[in-house]
Amino acid sequence: MINKKEIKKFIIEILETILGAFIMSISVSLFLLPNELSSGGFSGIATILYYIFKLPVGTTIIVLNIPLFIIATFKIGKKFLAKSLVGTVSLSIFIDILDKVQPLTNDKILACVYGGILTGLGTALILRAHSSTGGSDLTGNIIKEYKPMARTGNLITIIDGIVVFLNVIFLKKIEIGLYSAITIYIMGKIIDVIFEGIYFTKLVFIISDKSDKISEVIRKDVKRGVTGIYGKGMHANKEKLVLMCAIGRRELAELKTKIKEIDSNAFLIITNSREVLGTGFKE
Repeated sequence: MINKKEIKKFIIEILETILGAFIMSISVSLFLLPNELSSGGFSGIATILYYIFKLPVGTTIIVLNIPLFIIATFKIGKKFLAKSLVGTVSLSIFIDILDKVQPLTNDKILACVYGGILTGLGTALILRAHSSTGGSDLTGNIIKEYKPMARTGNLITIIDGIVVFLNVIFLKKIEIGLYSAITIYIMGKIIDVIFEGIYFTKLVFIISDKSDKISEVIRKDVKRGVTGIYGKGMHANKEKLVLMCAIGRRELAELKTKIKEIDSNAFLIITNSREVLGTGFKE
């Protein structure tokens, strides 16, 4: 029996893959390629062949991916393979279409920055859809099938690094490697932001003899939840109630002021929390 939810999810992931491929194609055709830059992967190899033999980048990407898809047919799940095929073909078509459009900048610094941002955004959308656009992503997944202990992220980074190095060798410009490294770094940061969020939260640990009053103020005035964790001070060999509270950055100053008003000797540990899920934060 066909599951309608699964079909809907698959269609959404296909659309997300196509959107991601389109955003990546803007990066390649309007920023990176005109400035001889690379974000690694097969688009990087295609860039080399474009400048040496004048071969169209999109078509080259499809040709390079053919052996990978043949291998993947026997090793990768059908859904992932189908979505990856859509992603690869979409990316290739979009690149060849946009290649005819005037580049948005000839400044290599702007190109590597905005190219990295767009590539990261497009890649994140595709990864979120559990898909790929072939190249290093698909290669990493295939290698992982043979070597389960291998880390996909590390494999992709190594492959991209090798491709950028080849760009430097064949195009004979060390600047290409330096700028491309910036592109890859920015791309990775954008992917992290999309997957992990930009809303950094503060995690506060409070040790005080007046923990009851402090917890009440946090709940009523600051309007945040608080959790009590029992600990033991090893110096005094005495049990203490440690309060733990996740709070937004803007509320932190208010929290510190109120705690000091209650107990000037309170011991606070404030650290960054990369992501908080639940009531009052991301659902």
